[in-house]
Amino acid sequence: MNLLLIEERQLSANNQVVLTGRPFIHLQKILHTGPGDRLRVGKINGSMGFGRVLTMSEDRAELEVELLDSPPPPLPLILVLALPRPKMLKRILQTIATLGVKQLHLINSYRVEKSYWQSPWLEPSRMRQQLILGLEQGRDTLMPEVTCHQRFKPFAEDILPSMAADSLALVAHPCGSHPCPQAVTGPITLAVGPEGGFIDYELEKFRDAGLQSVTLGPRILRVETAIPVLLSRLFN
Repeated sequence: MNLLLIEERQLSANNQVVLTGRPFIHLQKILHTGPGDRLRVGKINGSMGFGRVLTMSEDRAELEVELLDSPPPPLPLILVLALPRPKMLKRILQTIATLGVKQLHLINSYRVEKSYWQSPWLEPSRMRQQLILGLEQGRDTLMPEVTCHQRFKPFAEDILPSMAADSLALVAHPCGSHPCPQAVTGPITLAVGPEGGFIDYELEKFRDAGLQSVTLGPRILRVETAIPVLLSRLFN
């Protein structure tokens, strides 16, 4: 845990926090923290800094915190992602939170199996758990916003055009017509497909919405690999 995240409601008026559950177990079992020890702390959607362990018992710890620093700046990116397999979704949520993505739109696609939309990992509380793990890894406090769109056509026709306006709008595809740009300085809207890519109809809808098809080269990458590669290339 590179950063211990706390909720606003956990912070008392005298800047003290009581930890139980997963954060406490991590302090005790992984970090082997004890009274007097100092660690990095951040408030979800707030500032970050350090905390000092005041007391620790069998099931709880009390910390005194000082939160004076701002979180790192977010990526100027809207990520549109065809809903991946549930196990992959968990890892991707952590990855995008670590890398600084703050807007994620999960969409349907022809190659997205219907059963994926029934996954318990789409429950807001479970997605939030994975996002917190990613934020802690990246030493960030700003919680990404995740929106689900189960119908492709209404999203592509009614939502995406205005979303992509005033940004460099791209759809990553193995047979894209242009190489993925590098070191972009402005805002980006990026669509990433499922395993096997988007079908021709979907690519046409993306083009109608103003998105340009780009590629990383001839190799076919897993979605969980393609996302960090794309972001590292786009944002240098």
